[in-house]
Amino acid sequence: MNTLKTIVLMGFLTALIVAVGGLIGGRDGLVMAFVFAIATNVMSYWFSAPMALAMSRARPISQAEAPELYEIVGRLANEAKIPMPTVYLIDDDSPNAFATGRDPAHSAIAVTRGITQLLTLGELEAVLAHELGHVKNRDILISTIAAVLAGVVTTIAHYGMYFGTSYSSNNDDNRPANPIFVLLLIILAPLAASLINLGISRSREFEADATGAHICGRPLALASALAKIEKLSQFRPMAAANPALSSLYIAQPTQAGWLMNLFSTHPPMIERIARLQEMSEKF
Repeated sequence: MNTLKTIVLMGFLTALIVAVGGLIGGRDGLVMAFVFAIATNVMSYWFSAPMALAMSRARPISQAEAPELYEIVGRLANEAKIPMPTVYLIDDDSPNAFATGRDPAHSAIAVTRGITQLLTLGELEAVLAHELGHVKNRDILISTIAAVLAGVVTTIAHYGMYFGTSYSSNNDDNRPANPIFVLLLIILAPLAASLINLGISRSREFEADATGAHICGRPLALASALAKIEKLSQFRPMAAANPALSSLYIAQPTQAGWLMNLFSTHPPMIERIARLQEMSEKF
């Protein structure tokens, strides 16, 4: 169901590109915006892992420093039938973790010091299984494609903002588009693209929860871990969390007001826990 939702949302983004490009940028503007957005996001995708690790201040940790952590990651990677990722540690007392990498062969997992201290080994294993679920499902690739499509919409909208509505007259009967409608499209299209992109990000979190639960075989352990992470994060948010990396973490690294939560890259934690509890009944 989450995969189908992702496909549908991708389709909406594509349709939005066609609509905005036809009404604002015309064929030439659409091609230029598409090429620019792809070039920008492909570079971001290719270098996403080292950038994310550097921005989060993660440092590589050796097997000698964390033998239990390495043992768990290695066993789960073998269970998921993916290569062993590189393991990193973030020196932060807030409990969190994320995975990155353009494909399973170039993946990395980063955990905070806080999460290794807060969770039991079984709960930590479930969290690491969730992160390996992102790697197995190639969520970095999916997120990048979604960002490309959303970026195309935003770029075309900006194109129309700077060059006006004259480009919107490239229709078959040469009738100019309604300037008020075009102005609304310029304002609302990027917002719609962002909301669809958030929907894709949330669906991938649900899918990673399900995949991680199957990898470790204990959905209730992941539910327990998420509850602990949610509770402690409210009092101990990450000190130097970069907002650009929020979607990567297993939980929101910083606390925000109710308005910002509407635009959260993560689904409500209570809903994630409820789904895992329901899943446990089928194990």
